[in-house]
Amino acid sequence: MSDDTQRPAVGVGMHIQKDGAWLLMYKKSKHGMNTWSAPGGHLEHGESWEECGRREALEEVGLDVGAVRFGGVTNDIYESGKHYVTVHLVAEWKGGEPQSLEPEKCEKMGWFRPDELPEPLFLSTRNFLEKRYNSPNFT
Repeated sequence: MSDDTQRPAVGVGMHIQKDGAWLLMYKKSKHGMNTWSAPGGHLEHGESWEECGRREALEEVGLDVGAVRFGGVTNDIYESGKHYVTVHLVAEWKGGEPQSLEPEKCEKMGWFRPDELPEPLFLSTRNFLEKRYNSPNFT
């Protein structure tokens, strides 16, 4: 019998685009503290990737997004020992201003162009953006 605590967790990153810029949050939570990340979280039992991404966007930054599409998957092994398989989704901003609805997890946020990304980036966000944002099929 295997030990489920040693299995990777499934995370979902919701990459929201507005006029060629990405919404990133400065994390205060223990996992990823003091890094910039796309909104996101854990995939819940019975939830689709899209449902999770939309839920996290609403819960964390108060935004309803447009059509959601698959962006890619990263295999993220953190220095803390945590291991995540992260499903990255991409959606266009529909309107409204992002707000920090979970202030205990997010200190600030902003829109950043791909050539002006803040540092340091959260591992899964960095892995995804470094591999995908320049792809002609990604925007």
